[in-house]
Amino acid sequence: MKRRIVMSMLAGVTLLASTLLGATPAPATESREPAAAATSTGRLSAVSAGLPRPADVPAEFGTDWHDPITAAPPVAKPFGRSCQVTVAEAQFRDFTPYRGTYAPPEGCGDRWSKVVLRMDGKVKGRQYDRLGHLRIGGVEIFRTSTPEPSPDGIAWSVEKDVTRYSDTFRGGQDVEMLIGNVVDDTYTGVIDVKVTLTFYAGRPAAHPDRVLTLRDGTLTTPRNSERIVAEVYATGSGGGCEEFWYLAAPDPAPYSCKAAGGPYREVQIKVDGRLAGIAAPFPHVWTGGWSNPFLWYVIPGPRAFDVKPIEYDLTPFAGLLNDGRAHRVEVSVVGVPEGQSGWSAPVNVLVWQDAERAHVTGRLTVHRSGDLADSATYTPGSEHRVDTEGGHRLTVAGYVDTSHGRVTTTVRRALTNDSVHRWTDGENLDALDATWTDSQTVTVDGHGPARTTRTHRTYTMDGSISIGAGDRLRTVLTLGDRASAVTTEGGRRTAWSRLDDTYSGDAAWTLNVPRDQRQAVGTTSERYRVYGSDGCHDRSLTSVQGVLTEDRSRC
Repeated sequence: MKRRIVMSMLAGVTLLASTLLGATPAPATESREPAAAATSTGRLSAVSAGLPRPADVPAEFGTDWHDPITAAPPVAKPFGRSCQVTVAEAQFRDFTPYRGTYAPPEGCGDRWSKVVLRMDGKVKGRQYDRLGHLRIGGVEIFRTSTPEPSPDGIAWSVEKDVTRYSDTFRGGQDVEMLIGNVVDDTYTGVIDVKVTLTFYAGRPAAHPDRVLTLRDGTLTTPRNSERIVAEVYATGSGGGCEEFWYLAAPDPAPYSCKAAGGPYREVQIKVDGRLAGIAAPFPHVWTGGWSNPFLWYVIPGPRAFDVKPIEYDLTPFAGLLNDGRAHRVEVSVVGVPEGQSGWSAPVNVLVWQDAERAHVTGRLTVHRSGDLADSATYTPGSEHRVDTEGGHRLTVAGYVDTSHGRVTTTVRRALTNDSVHRWTDGENLDALDATWTDSQTVTVDGHGPARTTRTHRTYTMDGSISIGAGDRLRTVLTLGDRASAVTTEGGRRTAWSRLDDTYSGDAAWTLNVPRDQRQAVGTTSERYRVYGSDGCHDRSLTSVQGVLTEDRSRC
């Protein structure tokens, strides 16, 4: 059976629509498992929560399972007065977007210490995973995917810190939300969601002065911009091969998903045709991925419910962008076959302004791009193999003359990708072992001691799909999302953090039989650890046959 056929059956047609302690999915707050809610301290053990013992776990999946849950920390909320606004409440049956209006909250002022988005969703019956977005005033503030439901129905929730978009929230805005869906006699699940924003009064948090979007692919910044950061919500999706871009094979290889250059992908941003930023895309796996929805029913893969944007520091280009003219800003994905769709990459631009200057001038002083390395070598045999090595480096620097002196920003970024993809004829065995790294150093030198932030991200994917005797399909998969960040000022460490989000799963089911005869089994787990100068979070979850058997915190 070809992998593409299996994927289209089970992964579905996923449709379009920072900091390490920033936006994160929240654990589901509604659960049908007894006593499974966290205590006020957030510490939970299998004993204190009354979780099922191994003897209580069914031999195979039934028609109901635990609501989706993640091990990521909930967004920390300040104490004190808060105001809540509902920005969207809709049932998605097709590709008709929800359209509404937003008005700022009353009673909490127009400067907030934090703004928290929360989406609550529910769905029942049969449905694929779907990709969705929420835009307020044209600014994309949230991108998500949905879990696949049980016949009896599921509920889940996601939280995200959206304080950085405070400029957008200060005035009335149009709202658009879309979770593209198909409902018919077979796929019966209507996706029912409610999204709120909670505004916390208090000492205003530091955030960008302006949040801009592109107009016809162009950007016009305020002339007194002193810092500029672009964020791109890049996702490979659409149900075709770019949903599984990391498995693409070069043209000579007999594989169902082809790309001339193989699987190397890189998300680039250009300003007036000049390369301004590079990044490794995160290898998202949605909740029908890797031919096995039983892996994801309870515990989704990293970032599946809360798609994080790629950030590019464009401050070295501020002198150019501040001339009052429109400049072309383009985002592209290296490696996508010409004419092939499958990537979505909306752009927001965050701007910090110099309140004491009407016009901040400057100049780009360094632009050094290394050669892009991209090698995908196919080796034929009884077990086909593609070895991929890729990478790229970019350094840009520039200065701005501000009211507080000349400030020089230098951005260095380096990417690597190494993978080994193996499969047999018919793709009855399909395996990948891949690693991506994305390292960035940003140095700001001007008034006061030089400040340097070094961030190193590593994404890993190690798994296999096999179809054995009796049409028994088995998927074994481990995913890793890791990062470290250190900020120094004048050589002294002022902030640091480390993240390790590891998911592992092993699930099997029988193909070509009615749903109630699949004899599906699966064990999945996640351990999410983040610690540093802002504190510690360490939580582990395990699910067996859809039953949550472990929920433990160590911090």
